[in-house]
Amino acid sequence: MDRIITIASPAAYSRPFISNVHIMSQVRVRFAPSPTGFFHIGSARTALFNWLYARHTGGKFILRIEDTDTARNSEEFLRLIYDSLSWLGMDWDEGPNANGVGERGDFGPYRQSQRADVYKQYLQKLLDAGRAYEKDGAIWFKMLGERFKVFDDHRKKEVEKVKAAPVLIDDQIRGKVERAEDEDFVIFRSDGNPVFHFVNVVDDITMKISHIIRGEDHLSNTSKHVRLYEGFGVTPPVFAHIPLILKSPEMGQGKMSKRDKGALIEEYRQRSFLPEAIVNYLSLLGWNPGAGDEREKLPIAEIVRLFDLPGVNQSNAKFDGKKLAHMNMLYLLELPADRFLALAREYFQKQPSGAAALANESYFREIMLLAQPKIKGLEELAAYSGYFFTEDFPIDPKVKEKVMAKGDPKARLTELIATIPAADFSSDSSVEEAIKQLAAAKGLGFGDYQSVARLAVTGTNAGPSITAIFRVLGKERVLARLMRFQGTV
Repeated sequence: MDRIITIASPAAYSRPFISNVHIMSQVRVRFAPSPTGFFHIGSARTALFNWLYARHTGGKFILRIEDTDTARNSEEFLRLIYDSLSWLGMDWDEGPNANGVGERGDFGPYRQSQRADVYKQYLQKLLDAGRAYEKDGAIWFKMLGERFKVFDDHRKKEVEKVKAAPVLIDDQIRGKVERAEDEDFVIFRSDGNPVFHFVNVVDDITMKISHIIRGEDHLSNTSKHVRLYEGFGVTPPVFAHIPLILKSPEMGQGKMSKRDKGALIEEYRQRSFLPEAIVNYLSLLGWNPGAGDEREKLPIAEIVRLFDLPGVNQSNAKFDGKKLAHMNMLYLLELPADRFLALAREYFQKQPSGAAALANESYFREIMLLAQPKIKGLEELAAYSGYFFTEDFPIDPKVKEKVMAKGDPKARLTELIATIPAADFSSDSSVEEAIKQLAAAKGLGFGDYQSVARLAVTGTNAGPSITAIFRVLGKERVLARLMRFQGTV
């Protein structure tokens, strides 16, 4: 296996240093997913770092679809790529249109399945230059270097080997990396299809990509790609290999895979997470805005302003679902009311209880604004506010057991039922005052009535203040619920 070692300086080497410094008038980066599965959070972060760098530098963000794996490609997964990028706010300057019809940009086609003629032209360039040859039905890329004879014990004969100087890569994140790359390798299979290494390099050349920002797991491919750039007589782009995303300790060990909970962008869309919260979290997963800047919540414009490759860490990042959920909560808390209400409507439209919840707009608005500062995510809305929209709500047995074990809840219910008809329900404060007066008359505190009242009218022990719940439900519904609950204890 080839060795990869980080070196302090290329000056120690007498052989020429292959630098990938690539001078172009404009930064051009690309995200090149394959439509063979759901959109992974690691892919989203790779796309994000490319998008951020393009926006930070005033460059171009190109979307290229690597869809040559006809056995595994899916139009459904391709649509998911478009939808996920658009949902996260990562607009692309060149590539297929977001609706999947047509494309924009001067260097297409942007789907590899439509670029067969381009690959044939570039294969011919290598053949004409003597850098490719046919063997066993496949086309191989020929290394150049010192050729020598060795004795093959298996074949009992001398064979010719080639030893090329190691590739020295000046990676913008990993530092200076040396990797040996001596063996010729296949660039076209015997079935006539080009391999990943070949099409990847050809596409980057023809689309004038200036910077390749991709996962660290691709570093092992880079030496082959540099050799191909040499074969084509082209200076390689700037390489930047970003750290991997590892599982959190409770998820186990290793790289986060598509099978892990929380690994797919689609999951967060279904759970009604805010895309800006995901973008904020992913941007800090392997990058930091600079020394002394400990902020965890950054507006996207600020992230774009600060983002640069030197700020990307070398060490792998650990995914933390709890931290992402916390980030989502921070964004929810600060949403303008109209945006929160629009998202809440969208959420309830997908719920079985949606029709009842959305039947009365002013009533829905009032309840949602009570819920906004209390919930951690939109996915909690149905459970948090469901009792406002139906009389057929469940009573939590564990909460009931706990509430009924303290004091004399039956007496408190009877006292509330007697007090409610004359109480003022015009405001939270008037409801609170009525209950406080009752409590004072009985030599008790507000809390002695609150827990049993909440259980009776909501079935649980969570939610907005009991005074707000009483006011919003109204006197008749509150009284009916107290009396119904009284009949069960």
